[in-house]
Amino acid sequence: MAKDQDILAEVHRLVAEEQELRGKLQRREIDETEERQRLQSLEVALDQCWDLLRQRRALRETGQDPGEARVRPADEVEGYRG
Repeated sequence: MAKDQDILAEVHRLVAEEQELRGKLQRREIDETEERQRLQSLEVALDQCWDLLRQRRALRETGQDPGEARVRPADEVEGYRG
């Protein structure tokens, strides 16, 4: 069972990886296609982390066990976008 601080640590790791990718592109260590593909993957993972944190908060606020929150599939989390 992940805890909020574990999820936030993953968010920070993903953001650091995103920044590293952008730096690699600027240094021409990777091409734009590679960067774009990896960034899309990172964005989905970040959205899943934020969704999990929101689920945990909602469960906690309603007196339920935040440990019941689960990572939702990418297509479900990404479907929230308008």
